[in-house]
Amino acid sequence: MKVGLYFGTFNPIHAGHLIIANHMAEYTGLDQVWLVVTPHNPLKKKSTLLSDHHRLQMVFLATEEYPKLKPSDIEFRLPQPNYTVHTLAHLQEKFPTHEFSLLMGEDNLNSLHKWKNYEVILQNHDIYVYPRINNPDEIHPDVATNARIHRIDAPVIEISSTFIRNSIKEGKNVRPLLPEKVWQYVVHNLFYTR
Repeated sequence: MKVGLYFGTFNPIHAGHLIIANHMAEYTGLDQVWLVVTPHNPLKKKSTLLSDHHRLQMVFLATEEYPKLKPSDIEFRLPQPNYTVHTLAHLQEKFPTHEFSLLMGEDNLNSLHKWKNYEVILQNHDIYVYPRINNPDEIHPDVATNARIHRIDAPVIEISSTFIRNSIKEGKNVRPLLPEKVWQYVVHNLFYTR
């Protein structure tokens, strides 16, 4: 099985995340996309970051009607701080018959050469890249010409979780930007209101 890994804090997961994840599942050779919820780094104080459990629950609610999209808490059980190369090694050991790829925006591709053991990632895993509007063109030569990098003509989404959190705090109605069950969960729990 070919699985694309879409990492994020998903604080909260929004329509843009779903559009990208679903596009990758439908228009690439991937069988599934796993939305990997990045755990809270215990060394960092992030008052706006909801607990791991709540963010995972929102991803579950957002994806339950999409058979090709799956929530993943795999990084919750790995040592912190965590590195993508370690997560990939752990997943490959746990699911030896799966072929794992990464999904990332062009902005992340620009800094890939700074990641821990990025060469190992590129040797063993494909990377599917979706476009971003504000993207500088400076990509490290090792990355720019690598055959494992696949640029996908996906919709350009400019919705951010930060914008959504700030809007909720200001009392704005951002319901259309969130999957309905996620919106209900956020409202019920009074998330991001202060």
